[in-house]
Amino acid sequence: MLTRSPFLLTGPRHGRPFEADATYQASGQPKPVVVFVHGFKGFKDWGHFPLLADFFAGRGFVFVKLNLSHNGLVVGGTGDLEDLEAFGRNNFSIELDDIGQVIDALFEPDASPVPAADLDLSRLYLVGHSRGGGLVLLKAAEDPRIKAVATWAGIADVDQRWPQPMLDEWQRTGVLHVPNTRTGQQLPLHYQIVEDYVANRPRLDIPHNVRRRLRQPLLLVHGDQDETVPHAAAHALQQLKPDAELLLVPGATHMFGGAHPWPAATLPEPAHFIAEQTADFFQRQA
Repeated sequence: MLTRSPFLLTGPRHGRPFEADATYQASGQPKPVVVFVHGFKGFKDWGHFPLLADFFAGRGFVFVKLNLSHNGLVVGGTGDLEDLEAFGRNNFSIELDDIGQVIDALFEPDASPVPAADLDLSRLYLVGHSRGGGLVLLKAAEDPRIKAVATWAGIADVDQRWPQPMLDEWQRTGVLHVPNTRTGQQLPLHYQIVEDYVANRPRLDIPHNVRRRLRQPLLLVHGDQDETVPHAAAHALQQLKPDAELLLVPGATHMFGGAHPWPAATLPEPAHFIAEQTADFFQRQA
């Protein structure tokens, strides 16, 4: 039987609470840990993500997923994007700190949602989807506790996705709105995300960190029909880290067959395939 343990954290710098949960088989035996990071406009319980947690737990992992603190969700809220002002105040530094806070909690017996006997923190792995893929690359580059990394449709850069004319207009108005086609919302992004990137570029530059600082084994998973992040991003990352394993999934799109909501009781076939491949990759690192 699987155990799902929710827990709540509050960012020490921004003071905003955010939710996470751990799914595992409570056997009292140490298990490797996977921390999963969602992407832009995503959240921990989007679509088929809870089924991913069940899959990895069934394969013998502790699977931890979190809502990044400024992803637009509210603790005790609707379970979907509703705090658009928080969404607009988000930046990459905040997100990296959120991931670090979840990892720190796992290492603290009084804060961890999982009993120490069920954790093997010497086998701590990260998986990130889309923008979350870029985040896990950056986090692994700065945190040696992470032993291996996998990206699913991960971005390969930040600033190259911001053309100069867009930056000029963004700076002039102070805010850029991006559509959420799923909900019809216009999501604000305040210019501070650019300022944060410029101020913290050594920490947030994905190509630099992958090339110079990322030492852990890396699996790059991408659909060859990705409509959001072209699979050229995976090739670019492999060029930066030639020992990375690259898995191109024929016919797979950005969400690997998933949608929100996801009514089925089983994973979409492409998502199940990449979950299997990722679990195998992590188990080979033991």
